[in-house]
Amino acid sequence: MKGIWLENKQIQLRTDIPTPEPVSGEALVKVLAAGICNTDLELLRGYYPYAGILGHEFVGIVTQGPENLLNQRVVGEINAACGECSFCRRSIPTHCENRTVLGIVNRNGAFADYLCLPVENLHPVPDNVPTEVATFTEPIAAALEIQQQIDIHPEDKVLVVGDGKLGQLVAQTLALTGCNLLAIGRHRDKLANLEARGIKTGFADAVTDRAFDISVDCTGNASGFDLARRALRSRGTLVLKSTYAGNLSLDASSLVVDEITMIGSRCGPFAPALELLAQEKVDVKPLIQARYPLMEGMTAFTKAQTKGMLKVLLSMENN
Repeated sequence: MKGIWLENKQIQLRTDIPTPEPVSGEALVKVLAAGICNTDLELLRGYYPYAGILGHEFVGIVTQGPENLLNQRVVGEINAACGECSFCRRSIPTHCENRTVLGIVNRNGAFADYLCLPVENLHPVPDNVPTEVATFTEPIAAALEIQQQIDIHPEDKVLVVGDGKLGQLVAQTLALTGCNLLAIGRHRDKLANLEARGIKTGFADAVTDRAFDISVDCTGNASGFDLARRALRSRGTLVLKSTYAGNLSLDASSLVVDEITMIGSRCGPFAPALELLAQEKVDVKPLIQARYPLMEGMTAFTKAQTKGMLKVLLSMENN
């Protein structure tokens, strides 16, 4: 089969990859479409020593698996857990000590004709959700993880820093809580997507120091972190929603003095994410800026690395 293969910080389109064979408890999924995200780009830069097929945001059709999923469109949770370690026994499979992670850790990913995942990781896509829209299930789930980790109330003043792909989804999902929300970015056209949803937006100069109860950094860079930190009142909560490619310097003393709670946040719940898409409570269509067939995967990655680019999708159909 075809697939976009990463090795030694280089990617190539290979056509000689064996089609995977699912082991017991797994299903074989024919990939229909997949999205390129920042994690894929960071892996290309050497964020983690992974070699294999990239990609983890996908929609596909089950071609081998249980009868109730066969020939159905599905999305899939990316962490394949062992079921036996201490985290698995506590029902925290996303932190399984022996997990593989689709397209990230020891498991070939979604930028290919086929992939394998445990059956328990798969979720049927509602009929009214288009395939392209469903590719956003994984990042919407990641955005929703914030609400799994902390309680957010209408009276809370919340700041989202970053108007990229993830920042857009975090802002949209947090807005559904009714909180007093401000989304900050650097690009007027991207902020316009959020304004169309009734979300208050602005640039960095719109942020008052020590004025927010919760801030979420979706930038993955030092300046975004600094802005999110300075915005917090004493005993505020700082959510780190992006991975950081390099080392981050911070004023640890101020975290202690102000008793700031810092929370790392990544993978989240798929069922609520699919429900939001089915109910059209989150609008992802404006985030899609380019589409390429898998055979043009190298061009797609070049496009995805363009400054300011939002979502680039790969289509595995008719390749």
